[in-house]
Amino acid sequence: MNTIVNTDGRLAAANTDYEAVVQLLKNHQLDTSMSVLVRGSGGMAKAVIAAFRGAGFDDLTIVARNAEAGQAIADRYDYRAVTDDPAPGHDLLVNVTPLGMQGADAQTLSFSEAHIGAAQQVFDVVALPAETPLIRAAQSANVPTISGSEVFALQAAGQFKRYTGVELTQDQIGRAAAFAREA
Repeated sequence: MNTIVNTDGRLAAANTDYEAVVQLLKNHQLDTSMSVLVRGSGGMAKAVIAAFRGAGFDDLTIVARNAEAGQAIADRYDYRAVTDDPAPGHDLLVNVTPLGMQGADAQTLSFSEAHIGAAQQVFDVVALPAETPLIRAAQSANVPTISGSEVFALQAAGQFKRYTGVELTQDQIGRAAAFAREA
């Protein structure tokens, strides 16, 4: 849960990261029969993997340095976990790690160029920078992308609605995502 709202002493919790990922899977019309390779096993990975299960994806493999954490998430959602990269060929690649994020790993590519070239779609939840090495490599390979700025804008809109009762329009959310890409 990443959002808690107190309404007259009653607490309600929600995970707007989960909701944003589910919405993006719908918005991008991703086929639930796609094979998915997710890199990461931390808190955000849990929300993303739960969203894939909730959206009806059955073929998902988690690549995690931490074998125990990766296996625990895989067991919870009835997926597979590995510690080493499988061969290229997954339809959808999803980065849910700090790789490519501003800082020490800013120039690190989270999947190999072979993996990217074999994919039908690439999804990087890293919001800053909006154009991570993974997103740039996918665009160079003409592979469609979903960026972290899209996740950021949708999850923030979900939080805003819970806190204020005001639902943002798709145009407002799109402008927020564009603004996040410029940051």
